[in-house]
Amino acid sequence: MNTEKRRQILEILRANNPKPETELNFSSPFELLVAVTLSAQATDVSVNKATDKLFPVANTAQAIFDLGVDGLKEYIKTIGLYNNKAINVIKACEILINKYDGEVPEDRAALEALPGVGRKTANVVLNTAFGWPTIAVDTHIFRVANRTKFAMGKNVDQVEQKMLKVVPAEFKVDVHHWFILHGRYTCIARTPRCGSCLIEELCEFKDKTE
Repeated sequence: MNTEKRRQILEILRANNPKPETELNFSSPFELLVAVTLSAQATDVSVNKATDKLFPVANTAQAIFDLGVDGLKEYIKTIGLYNNKAINVIKACEILINKYDGEVPEDRAALEALPGVGRKTANVVLNTAFGWPTIAVDTHIFRVANRTKFAMGKNVDQVEQKMLKVVPAEFKVDVHHWFILHGRYTCIARTPRCGSCLIEELCEFKDKTE
């Protein structure tokens, strides 16, 4: 995969979706932080079903903290790993209240210090809420980057670093949304839908499907 091919891929994805957005429902950096924390090993659809009921009742650090762990569980119990997630969200809310006046800090180290927030979640919040050119590599991006040969790596950190290196600055804010959506709907895990893929001719995957 060379520089020109990568640029062509990104230009095609941009032309098809000029302003990509996360499929998680949110209206503030705090709501996004909670939604992304809940989305670990869960689908965006399942998270949205839960937060569509939660956020009208509690959508600030103080309001969710006031629910308590058991109160929060009632809203998110349909999501996988909800017990641990409830504990982490309440702990994170407490830190946000005590350290940041309930606001989400625009700072990687501060975000990653929150319970339940790793590098990927911090990248999503920094990118989607604050417009940073970060690339949050999830299973979809990892698969697409490796399968197409766009940015190969043995783990998510390697893929992230390779993508940060090879993606031109003008595409960096949006690329992780394009790759997630492409992996979710076209370059799916078991049998990629190569026949309906916008970038099939540029992709270097050897075992293409019809």
